[in-house]
Amino acid sequence: MFDTLSDRLAATFKSLRGKGRLSPEDIDATAREIRIALLEADVALPVVRPFIAKVKERAAGAEVSQALNPAQQVIKIVNEELIGILGGETRVLRFAKQPPTVIMLAGLQGAGKTTLAGKLGLWLKGQGHTPLLVACDLQRPNAVTQLSVVADRAGVSVYAPEPGNGVGDPVKVAKDSIEYAKTKQHDVVIVDTAGRLGIDEELMKQAADIRDAVSPDEVLFVVDAMIGQDAVNTAEAFRDGVGFDGVVLSKLDGDARGGAALSIAHVTGKQIMFASNGEKLDEFDAFHPDRMASRILDMGDLLTLIEQAEKTFSQAEAEKMASKLASSKGKDFTLDDFLAQMEQVRKMGSISKLLGMLPGMGQIKDQINNIDEKDVDRTAAIIKSMTPAERHDPVIINGSRRARIARGSGVEVSAVKNLVERFFDARKMMSKMAQGGGMPGMPGIPGMGGGPGRTKKKTKQAKGKQRSGNPMKRKAEEQAALARRDGQSAGVQDEPFELPDEFKKFMG
Repeated sequence: MFDTLSDRLAATFKSLRGKGRLSPEDIDATAREIRIALLEADVALPVVRPFIAKVKERAAGAEVSQALNPAQQVIKIVNEELIGILGGETRVLRFAKQPPTVIMLAGLQGAGKTTLAGKLGLWLKGQGHTPLLVACDLQRPNAVTQLSVVADRAGVSVYAPEPGNGVGDPVKVAKDSIEYAKTKQHDVVIVDTAGRLGIDEELMKQAADIRDAVSPDEVLFVVDAMIGQDAVNTAEAFRDGVGFDGVVLSKLDGDARGGAALSIAHVTGKQIMFASNGEKLDEFDAFHPDRMASRILDMGDLLTLIEQAEKTFSQAEAEKMASKLASSKGKDFTLDDFLAQMEQVRKMGSISKLLGMLPGMGQIKDQINNIDEKDVDRTAAIIKSMTPAERHDPVIINGSRRARIARGSGVEVSAVKNLVERFFDARKMMSKMAQGGGMPGMPGIPGMGGGPGRTKKKTKQAKGKQRSGNPMKRKAEEQAALARRDGQSAGVQDEPFELPDEFKKFMG
């Protein structure tokens, strides 16, 4: 969603790099570019003006003029101000001292409240709670059925005594649900209300009546992140008509420009508490202003990535895999282990989203967006078409075995061959890293895959090397050889020095 804003800000900051001191003209130009970037992202004008004023004020101060790297200091200022307009600190749910905690969802028609009720229920269930979804949207056709289906998929309970489709009293349903929750020992009640327009006084009154009947601990305003600046007007109408305590952004994975997220918290004074970033029920999480600001500035979101990994990978399993890789050249790490690791990563979400959380990935976002998620499924199909012996020791996979595996997995024979070769390369690299050898392919640098053994091997190869046909290059080689001999006779160098092949290629 924030791609356009991120690209403009990245281009703006790129022009600052390399400058030892920022002039007032540089600061003005930077502020102007940031203003344009925010307005293009559909951020409300009342938000942009104070934001730019604050950035200019701080950029002209001592924290930038006396900094060793002014460009980085400006980025730091923009990051901190973005966190500020996104709400500052992360806001958590307030739970009632005496259960059940009542959470009421309100918002426009089509904002995604019913689906979000299921997502919130699943998220609370993962936190150790026993939520109950209450069907108070009795206006929209099949809204009650939809909530029941969503609750079933999320594995949570639902209270739906009325069929809906215009039948039933939503205020009575909401009131009765509290006693039902106490009887069935549900500690959280999530009330799904009918979608409404800000100008619809009758439905706004109904929402206010439900609020008065259940006295919710939290009223969450669900807003479609794709509606741009109009989200601010809608939020203000709800704030005045019903009142709400926090905001939930839905459809954050859309292709809108993100203005709603940057505007709504600042204008309404109510923080964004949750964000829905996909269609699946588990694509929902607490909203962290600092992490969102980092993503906008292409600084990554490693904390969320780590949290997702901790949910998916068990510590015991991770240690088991590490010990296999640290064994003799990683030979204990088999294709079965590789498949298990791949499926665990897949549980964390799409590969594109995971890569997008890494710092600097905005520079290659086109390649990331073009990643074929089905490649993981094809790889899994190839491995599952192998026999247990082949998965344990891929060395035995010859031509006839490759042909059989290819037929079984519906791919070309070359795909099987490439997979096995990539597996060996990956295992070798991961084994080296697990054993503390660092990244391979960096000869002669201790801790980076090189070492004395490789240096000696290069030296031995150099002795038998023929003279170059280029006179200037041959003369340079002879002078280098003479310098080495002089160094050895003077006791300066115990062992002849030879440039790694990578540097030779680079120098021609």
